[in-house]
Amino acid sequence: MTSLTSVVLPLLRHQLSRPLPASTRRFSSAMALNGKIKPAARVAGRRQDVWSIINEAAAASPVQPIVNMGQGFFGYNPPDFILNAAKDALNRVECNQYSPTRGRPRLLKAIADAYSPFWGRKIDPNTEVTITTGANEGMLSAFMAFIEPGDEVIVFEPFFDQYISNIEMPGGKIVYVPMHPPASGATETSSAGEWTVNFEELEKAITPKTKMIVINTPHNPIGKVFRKDELEKIADLCVKNQIIILSDEVYDRLYYVPFTRIATLSPEVAKLTITVGSAGKNFYATGWRVGWLLGPAELIQYVSAAHTRICYSSVSPLQEACAVGFEQAEKEGFWDASIADMKAKMNRFNQIWKELDLPYSEPEGGYFVMVNLNKVQLPEDYPFPPHVADRPRDFKLAWFLIQEVGVAAIPPTEFYTDDNAKIVEDYLRFAVCKPDEVLETAKERLRGLKKYIKH
Repeated sequence: MTSLTSVVLPLLRHQLSRPLPASTRRFSSAMALNGKIKPAARVAGRRQDVWSIINEAAAASPVQPIVNMGQGFFGYNPPDFILNAAKDALNRVECNQYSPTRGRPRLLKAIADAYSPFWGRKIDPNTEVTITTGANEGMLSAFMAFIEPGDEVIVFEPFFDQYISNIEMPGGKIVYVPMHPPASGATETSSAGEWTVNFEELEKAITPKTKMIVINTPHNPIGKVFRKDELEKIADLCVKNQIIILSDEVYDRLYYVPFTRIATLSPEVAKLTITVGSAGKNFYATGWRVGWLLGPAELIQYVSAAHTRICYSSVSPLQEACAVGFEQAEKEGFWDASIADMKAKMNRFNQIWKELDLPYSEPEGGYFVMVNLNKVQLPEDYPFPPHVADRPRDFKLAWFLIQEVGVAAIPPTEFYTDDNAKIVEDYLRFAVCKPDEVLETAKERLRGLKKYIKH
């Protein structure tokens, strides 16, 4: 089987190697000479991102097809009851036209009904829920709704990289608070829950300009589920300082330890909390781009206003399919099966780290595992390309794995600031949301690391 990147990238390189038409060359020259025509600072001057580096490495690897355990997309379809709902929706005229900007009424009601039991009260689908074009656009809408130039937003490291650009768009200033791995992370396997927040560091990060804090539980990439007492400490600081909590809970149906939703701690906390959800993560359909935000009407009305200005409304037939997903999930036993299936995949894949005696963080939720490869000795004269050679060790590890064993993983220093990148430079993140046969192929290939492991 040929990987998509192995087909697309050569074609792209061919197109890029062709000479530009004269008109285009003239326009390019004009742009270079005219200082007025330049990109905004928020998108200019960025170094090559991790996704393009890993995908290009995968396309160029001599080991093909690559086993891609990097990006967190599923290697299998949603269940039939959800796929059939999407197909049925495509046959209905109203499902192929604009949806109301806040979302289709059926999906709003289905989400409110699904989450009301967790909240311990009836959620109003008309005022406390809004549908967005994926969770990422939902978070952008939240930032656009409340962040003005100079407002500060606290983000824990490691962070989902999209947080950063989304906060920068409205002119927000990001204040980083690092999470710390267990001291024995390089030598012993331990729970992802042992990655900790230093609450003194968190409190010092709060200033009069702090407008919002972003939390992510279950956490990407660590796999940590924040304990109730940890969330209470965060919530107390937010109530005391009147800070909006943006709680990214897109993996909220994949948890293997007790899971607390921060909005449910108290009415005072609920008033400050916007909860982010994702049908793509819930229903194995990351390409559908259906997300939502839950929160008090006083906050959601402004998020909805921002969403309207960003993309007006979200994909109609897929909203209808997601509504059916929520309506039927319990009856189909889907939620319990999702947890059991993903936990089984996690256990299956992590056997290889036990075999290689490489420590990892046992995930408490989600579908990523962080593995410490401190024991892997990279050859001193290995020919890393310049754009990898000047990055931290985890980028070199990722490149090496792709080139030598044919397995792609993500270097997590991309999710830290440069000052704190050293915290995770020996780790790689692997996504296990793949078919079992892919996991077995990955394990077989990763055995090729044995000769590079120092003892």
